[in-house]
Amino acid sequence: MKSMKKFLAAAVALAMVFAFPACGTEKGGSSADVSADGGASGEVLVVGTEPTFPPFDTTDENGNIVGFDMDLIKAIGEDQGFDVEFRNLEFDGLISGLQAGTIDIAIAGMDASEERAEKVDFSDPYYESSLVVAVAADNDTIKSIDDLTPDMKVAVQIATTGAGKAESLKEEGKIGEVVVLNGLDTAMMQLINGDVQAVINDTPVTKMYIKNQPDKIKIVGDEMEPEAPFAIAVQKGNSELLDKINKGLANVQSDGTFDELLTKWFAGDGDSTES
Repeated sequence: MKSMKKFLAAAVALAMVFAFPACGTEKGGSSADVSADGGASGEVLVVGTEPTFPPFDTTDENGNIVGFDMDLIKAIGEDQGFDVEFRNLEFDGLISGLQAGTIDIAIAGMDASEERAEKVDFSDPYYESSLVVAVAADNDTIKSIDDLTPDMKVAVQIATTGAGKAESLKEEGKIGEVVVLNGLDTAMMQLINGDVQAVINDTPVTKMYIKNQPDKIKIVGDEMEPEAPFAIAVQKGNSELLDKINKGLANVQSDGTFDELLTKWFAGDGDSTES
């Protein structure tokens, strides 16, 4: 990256620290959580995400927030004439951030559930993801979700669809404990360390972890249908921004950009939802 681009990115990030001091600190973030990127106008929108959900949202070797979701919202911004600043928040802080106005957009592999739709407005869907059960690679006891038992612990990321599925299993008496963690990377580490017997999470994200830890984790059983597809969230009632996002999403889907991003981040292996 050229030195001038680095300087401009740093200057914008520093400006955002002073313009939005609560956003980085309210959920445990800092000025290092902000990364600048963008399009063609002077309008800058703050985009909240939780970057431990690859390939949708993650960080690169330099600590920059990257992923399919990041590229998608940047493409939408370029199409609709706004720039973006990424903000690192915990997943369960994204909706409250929208409600408080400390972020403008949330995109984080978030399914547009009915419960969430009561608090924020969602764009048209952009991806449909199934759920899977992951276990340690050397586990020969659990071959499907039906092999989970009341003495087992299952780890999940807080506020995700996987967490909801695990809680349902616990209520049905099929598992003993749901270990709820802030980040999926922590959940996977607990699985590898043997602290839990399984992790329930979205299929493409689990596959990405398996790719990075090929001898540590494996998927067992069939994929489970999701409650709702992934969508982009904005503050309740912000119809102007929602309209821009929907128009931009439709345009990047129709002009081939969306498929290019799928290939880049999923090697073409993904179930997208095009409007």
